[in-house]
Amino acid sequence: MSNQLLYYSPIETAINRIESLLEDPLESKISRRSIALLLLQKDPVLRSQLQEKTYFSEIERIVADTEAYFSESLSSVIAESRHKRAMAIEQDITIQPQQQRAFKNEWLHKLTVHPVTGVPILALVLYYGVYQFVGVFGGGTLVDGIEGFFESHINPFVNTIVAAIFPWQVIQDLFANDYGIITLGIRYAVAIVLPVVATFFLMFSLLEDSGYLPRLSLLIDRFFKTIGLSGRSIIPLILGLGCGTMATLVTRTLESKRERIIATLLLALTIPCSAQLGVILGLLSQEPTALLVWATVMVAIFLGIGFLAGKIVPGNASCFYMEIPPLRLPRPQAILTKTYVRLKWYFGEILPLFIFASILIWAGKLTGLFDVLVRGLEPVMLWLGLPKEAAPTFLYGFFRRDYGAAGMFDLHSSGILAGQQLVVAAVTLTLFIPCVAQLQFMFKERGVKKTIAIAIFVVFFAFSLGYLLNQLLTIMELSF
Repeated sequence: MSNQLLYYSPIETAINRIESLLEDPLESKISRRSIALLLLQKDPVLRSQLQEKTYFSEIERIVADTEAYFSESLSSVIAESRHKRAMAIEQDITIQPQQQRAFKNEWLHKLTVHPVTGVPILALVLYYGVYQFVGVFGGGTLVDGIEGFFESHINPFVNTIVAAIFPWQVIQDLFANDYGIITLGIRYAVAIVLPVVATFFLMFSLLEDSGYLPRLSLLIDRFFKTIGLSGRSIIPLILGLGCGTMATLVTRTLESKRERIIATLLLALTIPCSAQLGVILGLLSQEPTALLVWATVMVAIFLGIGFLAGKIVPGNASCFYMEIPPLRLPRPQAILTKTYVRLKWYFGEILPLFIFASILIWAGKLTGLFDVLVRGLEPVMLWLGLPKEAAPTFLYGFFRRDYGAAGMFDLHSSGILAGQQLVVAAVTLTLFIPCVAQLQFMFKERGVKKTIAIAIFVVFFAFSLGYLLNQLLTIMELSF
């Protein structure tokens, strides 16, 4: 094996041309080849040292000409060549005592990271892990069972007990009836949110401990480059399917400020939390056409907004590197422990917020402020083609996304939302402004100006797209 790493022909040609221009001795012990490679990767320190040189404009032209040969940045192409060389060196010098097991691991690794086999594997993971397990089982079977138990046994019992203890209607409404802390806040948290979040965290822990997630990052890296992200971004985006607040915090692990901004925007706009996702999948799975429309719209928006953000947000693409652990069978005890810890954290966060939201709704109804806000949203709902009864659901969604999803579940259960209206509501509510907790972390991580700009854009985009979708579905006369 040659000691010197040779890159693709256009890069080698560019290296030779740049080396020939570097006639002036540099105050550095770095070789001319290394300097040429750094210039091709647009190293800011080296560029600042050389920009006064007469030949710098020629170097700039060489770099631009070389970039035209590739669909990715030169940094990515060079990093990929180095990665391949590192893998080749590893194979040459590593001795595997268990050849058969090593062969199986390597074979499975290649299956998960190669686009031809990796994409179908990802599709299977999404179908069985997210759709069937989280959506149908968690958001459908478990939610229906627990919600039915609350409606038929717990809520009537609570209403009776509270009425017997407190003779005042205003106090009864605080704890029971339509918007009570127990009958609404705790019911939403336990009956609708908890089953979906539990199934999602269980699935996420399984994928994490198996070693699949780093391989998914490797598989998705080249595709994510088109939307200004690297494969590392898949981790916070998948976490966003569990909790957007947690995912926003995890964006700080991304390499560049540009990548963190794009990921935060996509989390705020296009990534539903697990409770929201589970409820939507549970409701729309009864009608495949409705589910297909929702999924198509969400994927198209993710790609479109991501692509535009990648072009608009300033900065260079990040280099991608990640440690790849071996594939292994997860230990059930470890999976259950991780799921329990995450559920404990999540439930400890959402239960007080759900109770607080119930108190705010109670206080808002008592003072009339809640009704004023609802009446202000009712014309917007009618403009979207939705019933005016959907206005409180969007107001709930501002407190918590999962709170809004639970409200949509109630509207569907009561027969108010169905067919085309259900699809429009699902899309608009998914795109709607992040919950209060996620906004708080956005202020902390991205700053006031960027967070306000993202929030305004998200609200405007969600309602505008909801209106356009309703008009398009009406013209197409799709039946759901």
